[in-house]
Amino acid sequence: MSSPAQQRSRSGVQLLSAALPLLLLSLSGCSSMDVTVPGNLNALNGTTVKITCIFTSCYRMDETKFAMNWTYQESLNDTEEMFMTYSRKKGMVALSSNRFGDRVKFAGNLVKNDLSITLSDVQLEDEGVYNCYVRNPPDRIQGHGVIQFNVVTELPPPRDSTIAVAIGASVGGALALLILSMVVVKCLRRHRKQELISEEKMEEEGKLEAEGVGEEGTKQP
Repeated sequence: MSSPAQQRSRSGVQLLSAALPLLLLSLSGCSSMDVTVPGNLNALNGTTVKITCIFTSCYRMDETKFAMNWTYQESLNDTEEMFMTYSRKKGMVALSSNRFGDRVKFAGNLVKNDLSITLSDVQLEDEGVYNCYVRNPPDRIQGHGVIQFNVVTELPPPRDSTIAVAIGASVGGALALLILSMVVVKCLRRHRKQELISEEKMEEEGKLEAEGVGEEGTKQP
């Protein structure tokens, strides 16, 4: 029979063993399930688009306990239609759907907690709300990502660059004219300077010749 001291010691060890996982969890900074999805996603009619859903959890994924579903709603108030789920034997499985047919494919990576899908040949009827539900026990909280999916019939028109081109051409032309004017003015100044130097040189030569003639006249008897 155990003594009261031994019983208290055993109880303390059991309590510590139960509290240790919670302590390690709190120290790791992980608090609960988190699902990351694009809040709004636009897709061009007739194209293929990737709808991303990535989850983070305090625990590694246990394939025997993990669960996830993709569902579709025409609006938030409408009934949800499940079109993809996780099977413990087959992994991610696309369900039979009159709406999507075989246009939905799994495009993620379970090892990386990536549950993304691709939707090919996007139709106008595909517009609506897409839900990504995730359960990863022993996480008690179910992760839920909501995506508003919008289908457009054409891409936004490119910005009109005619005005920008015209402005650029005008500015470029004015700049070129300014540079040309500066070059011409500089050349004229240089030419005028050369003319002044030539005139001064000629005047000096004329003075020298006149002085030479005067000296020769004084030397004659």
